[in-house]
Amino acid sequence: MMFSGALSPLTFKWHDLKMYVFSFLFIAGNILLPQLCHQLPQGGQMLMPIYFFTLIASYKFGWKVGFITALCSPVFNSVLFGMPPLAALPVILIKSTLLALVAGWVAVHFKKISLPLLLLVILGYQIPGSLIEWAITKSLAAAIQDITIGIPGMFLQLIGGWFLLKKLAGYES
Repeated sequence: MMFSGALSPLTFKWHDLKMYVFSFLFIAGNILLPQLCHQLPQGGQMLMPIYFFTLIASYKFGWKVGFITALCSPVFNSVLFGMPPLAALPVILIKSTLLALVAGWVAVHFKKISLPLLLLVILGYQIPGSLIEWAITKSLAAAIQDITIGIPGMFLQLIGGWFLLKKLAGYES
């Protein structure tokens, strides 16, 4: 099927230098893409760029690369550019970590790329992440903001993620 394809997710050991090189590249992507998106009004909230390369890193290069990307990207962005603001950082770190773990698991379990599987990943981190955000902030409006305002960002993760993962599918380290 055109919208589905085989995938060989990579796995690294913690002492493998390649894991840190890939992590650095994805962190850099998660720093540059938000800077571009923040040029638009509400671009960060609407496009959720901080999650994009975490999805790619986790799905193709494993949960460890995704986990490092998920933790470092928001922190570095916050320290360097003030976005996300410190108050939002815990929730973004939780959602990023959920994304890394869900994407890594789905990739290893199904060993293929498809739009339904990527949708499963997106919903698999957004729904529990929003529930956790609701528990932390006590605000339903804040908790569902990613789901309401962030629909274009989820679409970007779905279509852009699928496209980039298809391009990376044959890559072996």
